[in-house]
Amino acid sequence: MQDRLTFTVSGVSFSLRLVTHGTFLMGADPSTDPDADEDESPVHSVTISRDYYLAETPVTQALYMAVMGSNPSYFMGDTSRPVEQVSWNDCQAFIKKLNSIITDGSFSLPTEAEWEFAARGGNLSKGYKYAGSDDIDDVAWYDGNSDDQTHPVSENAPNELGLYDMSGNVWEWCADWDCNYPSSSVTDPVGPDSGLKRVLRGGGYYGSPRDCRLSYRFWFNPDFSFDNSCFRLLFRPSNS
Repeated sequence: MQDRLTFTVSGVSFSLRLVTHGTFLMGADPSTDPDADEDESPVHSVTISRDYYLAETPVTQALYMAVMGSNPSYFMGDTSRPVEQVSWNDCQAFIKKLNSIITDGSFSLPTEAEWEFAARGGNLSKGYKYAGSDDIDDVAWYDGNSDDQTHPVSENAPNELGLYDMSGNVWEWCADWDCNYPSSSVTDPVGPDSGLKRVLRGGGYYGSPRDCRLSYRFWFNPDFSFDNSCFRLLFRPSNS
């Protein structure tokens, strides 16, 4: 599989990076990490058994408009900013339409485990606290530097896999319903079959450094949107 894929929709291009399958420790332990919440534990072994591609950046306003023909965002003026004010349900409508345009594979939201594995750098992980660094200012827009607004994607440094903005800037919807972590090792977890709220990850422009840690978890109703809710695309080619 190629290390990088690029697609173009109505003149707007976007790229995705290969995330090679592997095993990692998911979560954080409040007994050893003072920033961790109980819902980030227990730390448990997760195996991702299949390779996948994850978008280098959150979906931009330009790409959202190219696919959907509209822009729901609060922060206008630069379409290289991430789209926001999209609910989990809006993400599904976008993905359904994108899959009707690009038909040589399947786009989806990442599971929470796929998101965290990639944010940690996959098999290239150096064990950073944030996505690509232990210094949040290197990699994230957050309440200490964002000037209370989103910023164009990929202005900060990427993580080990070449993924931008996985800490800060905007929260990113994941596929899963909210749930407690298992205490034993799991392979390709997808969360429960039903629930009340869907998972978001990554922190955002008004979040604290604590919110932007790689293990931090957040949930909202799937029909809820706010000026910090966005998403990142996962892609699997037809032959994978």
